[in-house]
Parts: sequence; structure tokens; C-alpha cells
Amino acid sequence: MISGFATTEGTTNFVQNSGINYLNFNKFADLFLSNVGIGTYLGDSDNKTDELVKNAVKQSVLSGVNVIDTAINYRAQKAERSVGKAISELIAEKKITRDQIFVSSKNGYVTNDGDIQEDLMQYVIRELGKPGIVKEGDITSGYHCMTTPYLSDQLDRSLKNLDLECIDLMYLHNGIEGQIKDISKEQFLEKLKSVFELYEQKRDEGKIKFYGMATWECFRVGTENPQYLSLENIVEMAKKIGGNDHGFKFIQLPFNMNYDQALLAKNQSVQNKPVSILESTVTLDVGVFTSVPFMQGRLLSPGVMPEFNELKPSLRALQFIRSSPGVLAPLVGQKLPEHVSENLEIMNIPPINNDDFLALVKKLTS
Repeated sequence: MISGFATTEGTTNFVQNSGINYLNFNKFADLFLSNVGIGTYLGDSDNKTDELVKNAVKQSVLSGVNVIDTAINYRAQKAERSVGKAISELIAEKKITRDQIFVSSKNGYVTNDGDIQEDLMQYVIRELGKPGIVKEGDITSGYHCMTTPYLSDQLDRSLKNLDLECIDLMYLHNGIEGQIKDISKEQFLEKLKSVFELYEQKRDEGKIKFYGMATWECFRVGTENPQYLSLENIVEMAKKIGGNDHGFKFIQLPFNMNYDQALLAKNQSVQNKPVSILESTVTLDVGVFTSVPFMQGRLLSPGVMPEFNELKPSLRALQFIRSSPGVLAPLVGQKLPEHVSENLEIMNIPPINNDDFLALVKKLTS
């Protein structure tokens, strides 16, 4: 297994070696991270897609992207394995070192194994039920599990899939979204506390560097919604468990020119002041990666997005997201070489500065 993790020195070297304008990297948690990342969500669980994903990750890294995002349930564990192969090949080819790239994965959803021909329930009973990793009642109606034995088991599987000794960032995947139909908010927060305790332990063991929450609804909805969570309260929870040096440093949420709540909805409160989730992350020192930049392609149709800066639709979408204050990087799902090339043209353009971005938002919302 490949040892190491992203470091200040390694990510600095990546920026210098990439030939990319340094404005296309954000410094966060003492790391220099590209302001576009590669996502690995969609695709069939077959060997052809494995090869496409592996090659897309390699092409992205060689084009100046050092943020790679995956999850154990993406393509039934095959996405993680494709990422692992890409990293191993890049290191073997001496194109990168482990300390130059930032790798995130997610656990929580129950998945089978795309390399084994059996249905989900057979797999769960054999791999998780019989060894006692999950018990009756642990898995919710949304096929989600956040018990510590389960998440610990899943982390070890993710490390094996990725062929890494340490994952830079492990997210709890859609925690409240996957749980709230079956348990109360209070029960969820108790579970979350035990998850954070587990993640702090895994940091001490050197298996992860940071942890976070990959979410869909909870940071975008109003306070009256059962799925709503206060980021300020969650950061406080992490501080109580891990001290000021706690590892809860990142969230992921949907954000694009259609899903604009992260930027425009003042649904969070920090120091008793109403703020958007993006404003709250800046104050609370939490990094944000964003999902669905193109709404799975729907935003790329002619006339769907307002035009600006004479950019083609894919670059417009990425430019808007990565220029939003508080966003570290949109995560782009890309497999075909021509899509990678087109999307990563954005790495030749600096992001919009704050004043121009505010003027653009004013123009788009007026």
C-alpha cells in the first residue's frame, strides 16, 4: 500500500510542477488544492468504465488537478479501485508523489462489490452480517448505516480499494439524509458524536488526515426542515471531541447556477448572525467542495445558464462555482478524454476576483 498523505511541501511542489497559474489553487489546511477536482460518481460497474475512470483521473492530474473525490458505494467499490490504480500508475511512472495529491472518499451507504456477481443482500449477509459487523436494525430504510463497527470496516475496505495507507479526507456520506426517516434528530446527533469520536481515533491511527460531511440537503434547507443541521453546532461538537486541533475541516454539498442556496440562502447562524452556508464556512474555517456542477449535464444545454465572459457552458458553470467565496473546488465527474480536455480548459483561466464576482451575482439576480 502507498504510504503518505498530502502535505504543504508536496502540494507546493505540485503547483510549481504543474505550469498552472497559482491563482487556480486555494490554500486551505496548509495545503495547496486545485480549484477544480475530479469526481468519480457515475458509470457502470464494468471493466470498460474502470479503464475510462482510471485514465480520466490520470489525465486530470497531469492537467493540474490534485483533488480526487470518490466513495465506496460509487460503482459498487469499483470507483475507488479505479482511483487507486490511477494513483499507483502515476507514482510508478514518477509523474507525481503521494504527498502532492489530496484524496477524499465517503462511507455510510451500504454497497455490494461490483467485482463479485451476487446481489446486495447476499453480499451484506455474507460480508457484514455473519461476521457481526452489522446487526439487525443497523441499516436504515435508505440503505444507510453509521454504526462505528460498520464505518470502521468500510474505512479499511476503502484503504484497500485505493491501495493507500492514509486517506486525506473521509466524509460521512449523506448522514442525516440517509437516517432521518428512521430516527429522531436527537438520536442522529448522538450517532454523529460517536462517528466523530471514531474518526478522531482513525486520525490517531494514521488512517485518515481529516474528516467531514458529504451532504445533499442539510446545509441548504431551512431551519424548519427535519434534515436541517447547524454547521456552527457541528464544529462545536468536533471541538469538544477533538479539541482545537480536531479533524472536522470539510463539507461537500450541491452547488451550481441552479442550486444556488449555498450562496444565497441565509439559513445558517454564526455568532447569532444569519448567514449563508458558504459565509458560515469562511468564519468557521471549514473547506467546501461542491457536487453536481453541471446537474449531470442538464445545465450545459443552450440557453439554460446566463452567459458571461464569453465562456462555453461547461467553463461558465465551473467559473461561477469556483469563484464563489468559500468554495475550494467544484468536483467534476468526467470519463471521456475529450470531456476532461474541454472541462480542464478552465485551468488556463484564473477565477473571477471577489469584486467582479459580486457584480456578476448582482447582475444575475437582479
